[in-house]
Amino acid sequence: MAPFLALIISFLVFRLLGFFGWAYVADWQGALRLAVAVMFLLTSSAHWGKRRPDLVRMVPPIFPQAEMLVTFTGWLEILGALAIIFPGTSRYASTGLAILLLMLFPANVYAAQKKLTLGGKPVTPLGLRTILQVVFFAAVVLAGM
Repeated sequence: MAPFLALIISFLVFRLLGFFGWAYVADWQGALRLAVAVMFLLTSSAHWGKRRPDLVRMVPPIFPQAEMLVTFTGWLEILGALAIIFPGTSRYASTGLAILLLMLFPANVYAAQKKLTLGGKPVTPLGLRTILQVVFFAAVVLAGM
């Protein structure tokens, strides 16, 4: 739920800053680009922090080298977060992040089915996780338009 809150709250803060004159966030798209960046920087931090073992456990066994995949996807999240900020690369970043969200969804399904934990708390139930994933996907796509 933290990524969702980061997305929504940062979007609102950036829009407010736009109303006060920050030109980059004077429209919804600039604010959304930065909010998506905040969200992905937050989620990427778990790839190296104390939640890393939980993320490794979330990788379905069908995928080899779970540790390497967690590291790789963390770097992709950081790169996507940085690239989506710039209008010249935002479309490419949006496409890449949308694909990444689709590729990571099986890990969320697996974690929900196996009733795994993330940071000592149960992972988001699959129904709510699916709704959140659709919201994240839409935000990423809209930010890159």
